[in-house]
Amino acid sequence: MWDGHHHPFSIARRAVGNGPMAPSPSSSRGEPSRKATRLDLFEYQGKQFFASYDIPVSKGEAVTTVDDAVAAAERIGQYPVVVKAQVQVGGRGKAGGIKLADNADEVREHATNILGMDIKGHVVKVLWIEVASDIAEEYYASFTLDRSAKKHLGMLSAEGGVEIEAVAAENPDAIAKIWIDPVDGLDEATAREWVKAAKLNPAAEDGAVDVLLKLYRAYTEGDADLTEINPLILKPTGEVHALDAKVTLDGNASFRHEWSEFEATQVRDEREQAAHEKGLQYVGLDGSVGIIANGAGLAMSTLDVVNQVGGSPANFLDIGGGANADVMAGALEVINNDPAVRSIFINIFGGITRGEEVANGIVEALRRVDIDAPIVIRLDGTNAEEGRAILEPHLSDKLQMQPTMLDAARTAVQLAASAS
Repeated sequence: MWDGHHHPFSIARRAVGNGPMAPSPSSSRGEPSRKATRLDLFEYQGKQFFASYDIPVSKGEAVTTVDDAVAAAERIGQYPVVVKAQVQVGGRGKAGGIKLADNADEVREHATNILGMDIKGHVVKVLWIEVASDIAEEYYASFTLDRSAKKHLGMLSAEGGVEIEAVAAENPDAIAKIWIDPVDGLDEATAREWVKAAKLNPAAEDGAVDVLLKLYRAYTEGDADLTEINPLILKPTGEVHALDAKVTLDGNASFRHEWSEFEATQVRDEREQAAHEKGLQYVGLDGSVGIIANGAGLAMSTLDVVNQVGGSPANFLDIGGGANADVMAGALEVINNDPAVRSIFINIFGGITRGEEVANGIVEALRRVDIDAPIVIRLDGTNAEEGRAILEPHLSDKLQMQPTMLDAARTAVQLAASAS
């Protein structure tokens, strides 16, 4: 089904959430609060990804020096070219990070000015040099996951080339949305109806249908959280073409793909990098309550509960099924090194990992790591009573235990507030 009517939702990227736009399309490339297992690609990587699914993209090369930029333009052999800053943040054009060059001298000038440029805290280290495209019309297209509907969500608009948030706010009827059952997939007839519902130029219909089918295939077969083209252009000669690319991949699927190049270019803050080196699933946030939980679902629920009781999470940290001393010590060390953390909430539900193993891991970890902030533990599930008995002799003002997630969250928030 498609729907061109507006529904109140937040399109801005969030670290966690159940709304249709939790992975968010558009303006916030590489914000700090992203899920740790997501791989945000640069534009040039997104175009390479799209090209592997036969989506038409502009011919170009990624370079890291001014001389290489000039050489790339000469190899492309077709002026004008566009010199584009590669940063995972919106607003490149307004910041002067996208320039048109009619000859090699202009390529050199623009590359010199853009390399090293700071765009919203992101320093430009890579440029994408591509053939300039003639544009008749600009559209918007994306696929992501609507968690609440348990379906894929596609969005298509005849108003592209601008932030989709602005379109949603100013002219919501311009966005045609479609929900796709993963079992059924997207067929050509449905895609064609969707294009008509979005009121794209009839001259673009066949090309848009073709690109949307390929974009959906890239999204699903490519294990992406988000595939977005903004703008998707109609050329004066009638071709439909991806002029930009934004792709977020699900890092949990990396075992099925060769993504080492994408992994190597991920932008992480110091906390995320330290956690990554320890093999931990971590996202740095802006709050004061450090979170450790086993399982992404429980970690996300823990963040929600901390927010509900008036606190603010400092991170998302999922230790997975292992809560041994090495894993727990690594998790505590990462959180302890965050100066914003005022308390730590360890929320463990034992399943395959038994409660006494978790408790022994926590005790041993505390022997290894000198923790500054007070810790609140909630331990439940398999052999939880045995685990709580192991922890009991170690309890103090700095190490507290609560029977429920809600009680533990309240205590951790109170401790954080009193330490602020």
